[in-house]
Parts: sequence; C-alpha cells; structure tokens
Amino acid sequence: MDTTILIIAIGAMVAGFVQGLSGFAFSMVAMSFWVWAVDPMLAAALAVSGSLLGQILAMLSVRRGFKMQRLLPFVVGGLLGIPLGVLVLPLLDANLFKAFLGALLAVWCPVMLLTPRLPALQVGERLGGRLADGVVGAIGGFMGGIGGFSGVVPTLWCNLRQLDKDEQRAVIQNFNLAMQAVTFATYVGSGIITRKTLPMFAVMAPAMLIPTLLGTRLYLGISDAAFRKIVLSLLTLSGIGLLASSLPKLLG
Repeated sequence: MDTTILIIAIGAMVAGFVQGLSGFAFSMVAMSFWVWAVDPMLAAALAVSGSLLGQILAMLSVRRGFKMQRLLPFVVGGLLGIPLGVLVLPLLDANLFKAFLGALLAVWCPVMLLTPRLPALQVGERLGGRLADGVVGAIGGFMGGIGGFSGVVPTLWCNLRQLDKDEQRAVIQNFNLAMQAVTFATYVGSGIITRKTLPMFAVMAPAMLIPTLLGTRLYLGISDAAFRKIVLSLLTLSGIGLLASSLPKLLG
C-alpha cells in the first residue's frame, strides 16, 4: 500500500475517534499524522472535509440540545472570520502557524489541567458576554478557514467558563458543524478542493466512520470531570504533535 494512503487512513481513524469522543479536534489530530506525508493544501482540504463529516456523524449520534442565544454569537463571529482565514491560507507559513498554535496548546492546556480548582471565568450574559463569545467565534472561524481548526479557541473558552459537558458539547459541536460547512463550501468555490482530491477523500471517509461512532458511544458514559480532563489532555497532545512536526522544519 502507498505510504501516503496509509498515513491518511490512520490519521483519519485516530482523528475520527477523538472527534466522536470530544466533539472537536479532528483537524489537529489528523494534521499530526498528515503533516509528514501530505501537501499542506491537500491536508487542509482533507481536514475540513473530515471534520465536517465527523460533525454530521456525531450530531446524528449525540444529540444535545442547545440554547440559540448562547450559540448565535459564536456562529456570527465565526462567519466573519472564515473568509479572512481562507484568504490568508495560501500566504501563510504553515510551519510557523503550527508552531505558534502548538506552543499555545502545549503550555496553556496543562496549566488548566493541573489547576482544576481554578475559578470559572465570569462574563456577563448580556452585551459583554455575547461580544466576547463573538470575538472567540471569529478567531475560531479564522482558524477554521486556515485548516479546520475552528474548535480550538472556543473549546478553551468553554473550559475557562467551566460549562458542563453537555452544554459545552452543544456549543462546540453545532459551532463546528456550521463553520466546517461554510469553510468546505468556500474551499470548493475558491478551488482548494477539486476533483483531484476526491481519491484521497475516498480513503479518508470510510477510515473514520467506525472510529467516530465508537467515540460518540464512549462520550455518553463519561462524567463532566472526566470529559474536561480528556479534552484538555487531547489539546495538550495535539499541541505537542504540532510542535514536533513544525519546529524541526523551522529550525532547519
């Protein structure tokens, strides 16, 4: 079997399971595999497509109600951020971006993980709170446009606010679904996703199917505290993976 195809399949399997369990992180986990053998533009296209497919599967398997009033600022902000991310993608130094994101995750997430008694961030639910949620959503949309990383900052934000696992899942899952759908359509319209990428999609999609569904089943049986630990641990490992893949190229 061609090495590239094998790496795409393995990355999709692991990332699908993680996304099914946590509701996000497909792109970060998959990129930690694909960065070694896949062209950055193709990897971004696969990451967005896989994340969108995973969100659809998760939505059908884990249905958590959501408050439109809480979700709407994230989505509005995200929709404003996506076009800028797509615009920046061809100009971006991918290794520099991954190193910055990896360093953020590798430092901040362990701090949150090791300080479970950190008081929740208090943000008013009216104008100030909605504005903050919108800014976080815009950052998520921008990062989603770059390569499907839309869930990173909103997930950190929800953890800072210490939302319970079902409320956090509802926000992140529905936000990511909206962002990945718009990003996918933008990628198609801008020519980033073309017919040449379809054979790789045909490898990725079946590889991630069963692992994603297994992850959603596991999610249903875990507590709020366990879910928080899983999410922050996954973010930490993703940050380390991004650093490991980008720093050698930057230093070289």
